[in-house]
Amino acid sequence: MMIKDRDYKKEMTTVEEKIKQESKGLRGSIVESLKEELFGGFYDKDQIVVKFHGLYQQDDRDIREERSKKKLDRLHSFMIRLRIPGGFINSKQWIAIHQISEKNSTGVIKITTRQTVQLHGLIKSKIKPTIQSFNLSKLDSIATCGDVNRNVICSTYVGKHSYEEIYDYASKISKMLLPKTRAYYEIWLDEEKILEKKNKEPLYKKSYLPRKFKIAIAVPPNNDVDVFANDIGLIAIIDSFNYQLKGFNMSVGGGLSTTHGNHKTYSRLGTVIGFSDSEEKTLKIIYEILTIQRDYGNRNDRKLARLKYTIDNYGIDWFKKELEKRIGFSLDKEHPFVFTERTDYFGWIQNNKQLWNYTFFIENGLIFDKKYVHLKSALLKIAELQICDFLFTCNQNLTLTDIHVNHKEKIQSILHEYGILNYMKNISSIRKNSMACVAFNTCPLALAEGQRYLPNLIDKIEPILKKYQLEKEEIIIRMTGCPNGCSRPYLAEIGLIGVSYGLYNLYLGANKEGTRLNKLYKKNMDESSILKELDLIFHDFRKERFLGENFGNFSLRKQWIV
Repeated sequence: MMIKDRDYKKEMTTVEEKIKQESKGLRGSIVESLKEELFGGFYDKDQIVVKFHGLYQQDDRDIREERSKKKLDRLHSFMIRLRIPGGFINSKQWIAIHQISEKNSTGVIKITTRQTVQLHGLIKSKIKPTIQSFNLSKLDSIATCGDVNRNVICSTYVGKHSYEEIYDYASKISKMLLPKTRAYYEIWLDEEKILEKKNKEPLYKKSYLPRKFKIAIAVPPNNDVDVFANDIGLIAIIDSFNYQLKGFNMSVGGGLSTTHGNHKTYSRLGTVIGFSDSEEKTLKIIYEILTIQRDYGNRNDRKLARLKYTIDNYGIDWFKKELEKRIGFSLDKEHPFVFTERTDYFGWIQNNKQLWNYTFFIENGLIFDKKYVHLKSALLKIAELQICDFLFTCNQNLTLTDIHVNHKEKIQSILHEYGILNYMKNISSIRKNSMACVAFNTCPLALAEGQRYLPNLIDKIEPILKKYQLEKEEIIIRMTGCPNGCSRPYLAEIGLIGVSYGLYNLYLGANKEGTRLNKLYKKNMDESSILKELDLIFHDFRKERFLGENFGNFSLRKQWIV
C-alpha cells in the first residue's frame, strides 16, 4: 500500500525516522549542540540530522579504549564532504580546499569514490568557519550525507563527445534533488530565518528518503563510474557518426551494501528499464523514481531500505508500471550499448577540445606530501598558475583538465620538480587499479583496516605477480573495512571485505567491464592466508588462462566460489 502523507508517522518505527520527522526541516537542535562546550560532539539526535548537512561525527578509534580506561570521553572530530556534481572545480576552488584543509583539518585531502573530496579531523568549533570559507568559493556540503540523493557522479573521459554536456546533466540532477529547507544557510551561513511555505519539501516531505540514494552517468565504452552499482544509472547513448548525445538508457536498483550474517541483505546490479530521449523526460523520470522510493521504501528496517529492495519486493514490472503512471508517458525501448573497460587514463592525454589533460594516480584518494613525492604542494603550485581546472574521478584519482599546449611544459616542469613524474613511472598495474575505503581510524562502522593497510598488502602481492610474469596485468583489487562497500569491492576482480580486525572475506570473479558481481571465495582470511591463496591462484592463472582472458573471467571459469 502506498504511504500517504498522513500515514508517515504510523509507518515510522525506527529511531532515525522519528528524528527526521521531528527535525524541523533538518534544523534539529544543531545550534544548541554547537554551543555545548562540555564535550566535543553533538547531541545524539543531532548526529543524525547533521549528516544531511554533509557532516559525520567521528572519533579516533586508535585511542578510544585508552581514553575509556582513563574515564575520558571519546576524542570527537568531524568529517565534512563537499557536493561537487561531476567532480569538477576550478583552480581557485582547489586553492580554497587546500587552505581550509591546512587550517581546519588534518591537512590531508581525501578524494572519495563518488567524485568529491572530504576533510577529516575538524573539531566542533571549526565546522562553521569551514563551511563559511567553502561558501566564499561557491562550494557547499549540502546533502552529501543522509537519506537524500548524494553527490551525482559522471564519467570523466568521454572520448570524442563533450564532457560539458554530461557534466551539465550531473549538475542539473544534483540541483533538482537538493532539499529545499533553508536550514543549512541559517545554521552555518547566518541567513535570517524566513517563514517557509507549508509544503517546503515537495520531493522529500518531512521524512526524506528511507535511505541514501546514488546516481551515476556513464559514457560507454568506459564504465569508470560503476554505473550499475547506483540506485539510478544513466547510460549515455552517443551517435557514432557525429558524437551527439541521443539520450540515456535508464538503470534502476543498483546497490552494493550488505550486512555480515544478515542473509536478507545482498549486492545488486541495476536493471535497465528503458530509454529516455530528452532532458525533460530524463529529469522527470529521475524525480519520480525518487518519489516511488520515498513512498514505498522500507521505513521499518534501514538495512533493507535501499531502492534495490523496494524493486525486488514489488517486482520490476510493477516498478516500471508505477513509474510510467507517475511520469505520464511510456519509456522507450533501451538502445544497444557495450562497456569494454572501466579505467582512468593516466598521464597526458588530449581531450575532445584538442586541449591536454593530465591524470594522477592518487593511492586511495589521499592527497598529502610524502618524503619523495610532494603531491599536495605540487597541486597548489599548479592551481596558483590558474591555467587548468581540476576533475576528480570515481576511482579516487585527479585530472588536470583543459591545458593549452603552451602551458603543458610549465606543468610538466612542476611534476618533475615535485617527484610526480618519477612516482608515476614506478606504479604497478595492480596498484593503479586499487581502491580502499577510509575504515580505521575514524569510520565508526569499520571492522578492519582499509586505506591504511591496502598499500602494504599490495607491496606483498606485487612480488607474487612478478614471479608469474603477471606484473602488467590490469587486475582490479579493492578493500573495505566492513561490508557496506564504499570502495565498491563487490565489483572488483579481487575484493577484500573486512570481518574483524586483521581478517577479511575474499571475493573473486567480477569482470573488467563492471557488469558482473564477484562471489565469495573464502572467509576469515588473515594476511598470510590471503597471500598464500593468491600465490596459488596466480600460478593457475599464468598456467591455465585462455589467450587474452582476464583475471576476473578466469576466476569465474574456474568456479572458485563457496
